[in-house]
Amino acid sequence: MRIVPFAVSAVVSAGLIFALNKQWGTIPPMGKFLSPQHGFWQNAEPAGQSFDAELNFPELKGKAEVYFDERLVPHVFAENDEDLYFIQGYLHAKFRLFQIDLQTKAAAGRASEIAGEKAVNYDKQQRRLGMVYAAENAMLEIEKDPTARKIFDAYTNGINAYIINLKESELPIEYKLLNFKPEKWSNLRSALLLKMMAKDLSSGTENDLANTNAKSIFLPEELKMLYPQVPDSLVPIIPKGTVFDAPGIIPVQPATADSLYFGKKDTVTANEIAKPDINNGSNNWVVAGSKTASGAPILCNDPHLELSLPSIWYEMQLQTPGSNAYGVSLPGAPFVIIGFNDSIAWGVTNAQRDVKDYYEIKFRDETKQEYWFNGKWEKTIQKPELIKVKGGKDVLDTVAYTLFGPVMFDESFSNDFSNKRNLAVRWVAHDPSNEGMTFYKLNRAANYDDYTEAIRTFQCPGQNFIFASKTGDIAIWQQGKFPARWNRQGLYIMPGEDSSYMWQGFIPQPENPHAKNPERGFLESANQRPVDSTYPYFIPGSYITPRAITIENKLAAMSGITPKDMMALHGNYFNTLAEDVRSTLVQYVNETVLNATEKKYLAIIKNWDLMASPDSKGQTVYQCWWDSLEVEIWKDDLARVSPQAPWPEEQTTMELLKKDSALQFIDNINTPQKETLYDAVTTALKKASADLATKEAEGKLEWTKFKNPTVYHLLKDALPAFARKGLNVGGNGNIVNAVTHSHGPSWRMIVHLTNQTEAYGVYPGGQSGNPGSRFYDDYIDKWVAGEYNKLWFMREGDKTDKNVKWVMKFGNSN
Repeated sequence: MRIVPFAVSAVVSAGLIFALNKQWGTIPPMGKFLSPQHGFWQNAEPAGQSFDAELNFPELKGKAEVYFDERLVPHVFAENDEDLYFIQGYLHAKFRLFQIDLQTKAAAGRASEIAGEKAVNYDKQQRRLGMVYAAENAMLEIEKDPTARKIFDAYTNGINAYIINLKESELPIEYKLLNFKPEKWSNLRSALLLKMMAKDLSSGTENDLANTNAKSIFLPEELKMLYPQVPDSLVPIIPKGTVFDAPGIIPVQPATADSLYFGKKDTVTANEIAKPDINNGSNNWVVAGSKTASGAPILCNDPHLELSLPSIWYEMQLQTPGSNAYGVSLPGAPFVIIGFNDSIAWGVTNAQRDVKDYYEIKFRDETKQEYWFNGKWEKTIQKPELIKVKGGKDVLDTVAYTLFGPVMFDESFSNDFSNKRNLAVRWVAHDPSNEGMTFYKLNRAANYDDYTEAIRTFQCPGQNFIFASKTGDIAIWQQGKFPARWNRQGLYIMPGEDSSYMWQGFIPQPENPHAKNPERGFLESANQRPVDSTYPYFIPGSYITPRAITIENKLAAMSGITPKDMMALHGNYFNTLAEDVRSTLVQYVNETVLNATEKKYLAIIKNWDLMASPDSKGQTVYQCWWDSLEVEIWKDDLARVSPQAPWPEEQTTMELLKKDSALQFIDNINTPQKETLYDAVTTALKKASADLATKEAEGKLEWTKFKNPTVYHLLKDALPAFARKGLNVGGNGNIVNAVTHSHGPSWRMIVHLTNQTEAYGVYPGGQSGNPGSRFYDDYIDKWVAGEYNKLWFMREGDKTDKNVKWVMKFGNSN
């Protein structure tokens, strides 16, 4: 009789074991997740965790050591390049495995394998944009270069050495929560990561689809007014007065452009599902010794990206007998990306140039196997894309490739948006390239000539490479592979039925905008247009003007500059655009019709110091009022087409109102009366005041409480406990300290090129990707406060220095 209870108990236990180790919906298998031996408990890192280790791998050629300082920054000393990058790959995997795995899966259009059905359209877009195609073409160039091939192989071997030896208990917690395991790394995945950066920094700088809609409702002169190429208030990267060489290539406008391109009043409703943040920008500047207290140059950089935990960057030093570089690396790819060595320092900002165009394709039939080009039917290359979906059925999507590139939109993708128009994408990032070797060479560069040689072949995304050397040189180059366009080419969707609208070539590399050792003693870039109207090429893009004005004004007025002065400029909250806008708001508001609440907010604006500091109420009132005024002026006109035409830049709106207070667009086309600027400004304040009163009642009138600065985990709202919210920091996208809700300075760096390099840096995160580690987010408070870590540029003789806290020793296991 006792057998029955035992049998029942056995069945129940078996069922419980099955249930606990099965994934139910989004809940991980709780048996594994809660296991003391393998579950999330193992991710809690003891406060006294030691990182000492002795490791041996057959791939290594010699001995190497990694010296960790108190911030867990590794200082890698290796005997040769291959061992150096093997160890870099190993460290990236050890401290950032989930990050590199997730980011490259997303780049390849494989997010559905992790997130399920909600990511299918994102994956389709990635594949239709040709992300893997671009990475495969990059690999062609890497394979041609024996040095590059060895380095990428070594880096990949280092990542895989860590993965192969990884115990289940050591898996990052995200794998346990999502119930999947890391895959073997490959060189292609490193190339994919670099192409993802190209997408984030170049794919959002064009507005072809929205501009095509604007063309359908605005006259040519109106288009030039609303979307000018050269703002009146532009302070270009290359100082005004620079004389440019005659163009090495003069593209010819097609004879049919007036009728088929400029004059065609068509619309498009295609829209990218996940377009990169328009604020993906940065600041960098360099001052010559003539303007510093020490007589040595100072170089500064703060790239603005979506902030995340784990951080975008991983700080490290890489040294061999032939090189010694310090800075931040990009987990998933070798090299130091932004940093300095014994002789020079370098940094980057985004060029904001348009290097992606759309062409309308005429297919022979629904099979898309042939398309009409230059008077005959050409065959497409059909690429089946099988998207595996977690918890759902696989999705098959077939992408047709043309001479221009992949057909990104057609009736089978985003049908509700694309209106069945077949749009192929031509993108510079599709071309074979090897951007990684630029950083390999920069890590070893000793002077200006080495720097220019290093960046010469960098193609996409276009970047402003700033430079300083201990010999006293300062310079900046806007480097990339930029199409040589005829006037206004690529602003709208182009006909794809013949070759006449194709790019006719590229701007010769020596003609890219650049400057060296200007008499004024400084150079800067902040995502503004690089040159004034005298530059001989048409260079469309999504430029940002105000930050550059602030930086230019500050640097021009400074002398005897120290690193502390540069820290203050990094943290500057002055709102240059508001300085111009406020006078218009105050001049044209009709105070006689305002109620007490509205007058209160007007008084705040009048007395505001124009600083977007964390506790500023003026910044909040200004932003709401200004945003409301833009809606009053533009929304009725832009909404005449769906999706609506792109909004003019804030700088453009300000300049138009300064020039013409009777601007035609102020009048609302949907009302019988004629509105004036007084009406628009006053109505905008009244509407903004209603929202502001609500925010004030919630205790959110102060700027930092209004925008709630947050550094999210990579999985965003899926893991809110792993984020840092409510950070006490001000700023905005068009302010030098460019912090928005979740976007901003991802790495602040200052390098003082004295005999013994003096360098400072900080990013909003920590060295470890493990939320259970004290090194996960330990820099954030310092970043918020505008403070910096002193960067320890370790030397060979420092191996017993008190700064060394842990040592990893690497050797050959054979």
